[in-house]
Amino acid sequence: MAQPAQKNDQFKMNTNPTRSRVSIFNIPIVWFAVITALALVAMYTDNLPTGIIGGLLIMMVLGELFGWIGDHTPILRSYLGGGAILAIFGSAFMVYANLIPDQTVTLITDFMKSGGFLNFYIAALITGSILGMNSETLKNAGVKFALPLLAAVAGSIILAGFVGLVIGFGFKDAILVIAMPIMGGGMGAGAIPMSQVYSEILGNDPSYYISILVPALALGNVIAIIFAGLLNMLGNKFPSLTGNGQLMAGFDVENKKITYNIGEMGIGVLAALTFYIIGQMLGNFIPLHPYALMIISVAVFKLAGWLPPIIESGANQWYQFVAKNWTLALLIGIGVAYTDLNAVINALTLEYILLVFSVVFGAALGAGILGKLVGFHPIEASITAGLCMANMGGTGDVAVLSASKRMELMPFAQIASRLGGALILLIAGLIVPLL
Repeated sequence: MAQPAQKNDQFKMNTNPTRSRVSIFNIPIVWFAVITALALVAMYTDNLPTGIIGGLLIMMVLGELFGWIGDHTPILRSYLGGGAILAIFGSAFMVYANLIPDQTVTLITDFMKSGGFLNFYIAALITGSILGMNSETLKNAGVKFALPLLAAVAGSIILAGFVGLVIGFGFKDAILVIAMPIMGGGMGAGAIPMSQVYSEILGNDPSYYISILVPALALGNVIAIIFAGLLNMLGNKFPSLTGNGQLMAGFDVENKKITYNIGEMGIGVLAALTFYIIGQMLGNFIPLHPYALMIISVAVFKLAGWLPPIIESGANQWYQFVAKNWTLALLIGIGVAYTDLNAVINALTLEYILLVFSVVFGAALGAGILGKLVGFHPIEASITAGLCMANMGGTGDVAVLSASKRMELMPFAQIASRLGGALILLIAGLIVPLL
């Protein structure tokens, strides 16, 4: 008699309706709506506190709301970057349409710029993403995978520069404001720090460059996803060009499950801030941008094995926390503080679209050709080293690999996004003064 009752209890537990309710930011949607309503009332009645409390609250609420909508809107989710794009352009539209009060725009802008939230985010991303990689994977990727990555960068830059020269956009402008940001690994790791690099070297406000870089990223992401589907069709037609999801025999990446520890996360915060300061100090006497010097410093410490495992683990955990919880909030800040919607609309011309197409095509072609020469299957090399550098980072990687039906290549896509994005920042710091 007891056994049927136990089964019934188990059945009731598994069918608890709370387990299937819709949630946003892992919060039941009703409670998220209450929090959102309170935040909006505070915003429209000018009761948001200044500084981190008011700025982070409204950015997180709007970011998660737009992110959820974007990730559940089919066409937007599949081809246009999903919640990330909606967070940027949704908040930019709210500013454009005067739906966000001026005092809140000022609050968010100050928090992003003088408040240092942007630099805080980038420091966590750079430090944790590199220290979180397996050392042997990093070495193998650096030796073997670096060649198609470099070929993708070279192909995109050369073809974009040539097309820019032919259509009258300009050789230098095509490289700096179209090719480089598209190949930079997404928003947080690419366009945002790149706009800072350009601003410090060229003298304009970062918002000027963001307004140009963001539409390039969005359009590049769409074209990369389309290219991925076409490459899958090409592989089906010409089987000799593909490994059907295997980049190269015997070339695998070890994936380790992360175990989160609150104490280690605190160490990760300290590591991220320390490496950021190292980059700043080195920038005082080395003619490279501090972000590039930070990347080099973290990579050197990682490859040399100078850091104890607890620091590497903590940095990776902190990076994962920041990326998961604050990325959409950061994108709201980008939309409000850095995105001029008028400039974005004016940038979407036929010439602009042609330039973006040339970047993605050049990246895929360069990676595929050199990938074949070093022993990779050309289609897999084009997808990972080419398209996964030309998309919008993590969300773009998922979309590209899904379109190409090669989700097993995700580790290599992540290498391309991380190392490729860092490579572009390094190259940007070197060639911007020259061009």
